[in-house]
Amino acid sequence: MIVEIEREQDGRWIAEVPDLPGVMVYGKTRDEVVSKVEALALRSIADRLEHGEAIPELKELFAIPS
Repeated sequence: MIVEIEREQDGRWIAEVPDLPGVMVYGKTRDEVVSKVEALALRSIADRLEHGEAIPELKELFAIPS
């Protein structure tokens, strides 16, 4: 998954994962925002899996025999 990171004019950092709507965070440092967005992305994926929603990015990650 691609993470987009930018620095706002007020000095805050913002990061988002465009493939996962709603996965966007702010932070004081680049390292903080990267850590936060990765954690939020994983929580979002776990929540979708628990609710039976498809996660196209994971089709190649898991090998489940038929």
